[in-house]
Amino acid sequence: MRIETHGQQIDVTPAMRDYAETKFARLGRHFDQPLDMRALLSVDKTEHRAEGTVNFPGGVLHADAIGVDIYAAIDLLADKLDRLLVKHKEKQVDSVRRNESAARSGDFA
Repeated sequence: MRIETHGQQIDVTPAMRDYAETKFARLGRHFDQPLDMRALLSVDKTEHRAEGTVNFPGGVLHADAIGVDIYAAIDLLADKLDRLLVKHKEKQVDSVRRNESAARSGDFA
């Protein structure tokens, strides 16, 4: 899994980068294919925002999160992206199972 972390109006320190990479690394467990993750960390006055885009074969998912500090925003973003990936994977599995059931029953009419 390739993770890019960028900052907007904030300098991304090595500690922030390491924290984000460890949190986002768990997203790779859902797919065997390689994922590309791009995270944007920003601060607007008192609002800490983390935005993430995950590119994978067959789709792109995007989410954003706002937290009291940048680490909380990263945590929330990782949770949101994890839920989105699980939801997408379940849709794929359900689609495959629906198509298999027609083939197994022999009803090709």
